[in-house]
Amino acid sequence: MRAIRLQCRSDIVMKTVILESVLTCPHCGHTKQETMPTDACQFYYECPSCKTLLRPKPGACCVFCSFGSVPCPPIQQQRGCCG
Repeated sequence: MRAIRLQCRSDIVMKTVILESVLTCPHCGHTKQETMPTDACQFYYECPSCKTLLRPKPGACCVFCSFGSVPCPPIQQQRGCCG
């Protein structure tokens, strides 16, 4: 599992940001570990098994927050969507 450490400037606390997430297709159940982008949200993901195009659930910022085992880096860092 890949992770990076980022220093929060306001309180000088070290946080570990996890960059790997397992996406699970809600249509066929296929799972795949993917590396999340650190500088943007991912709005679309095509399931490699059934070719369904996944989009975020209502209220979620990206496919990782909707279908992943770990939320996206901006959410982990409490920066909000695409922060």
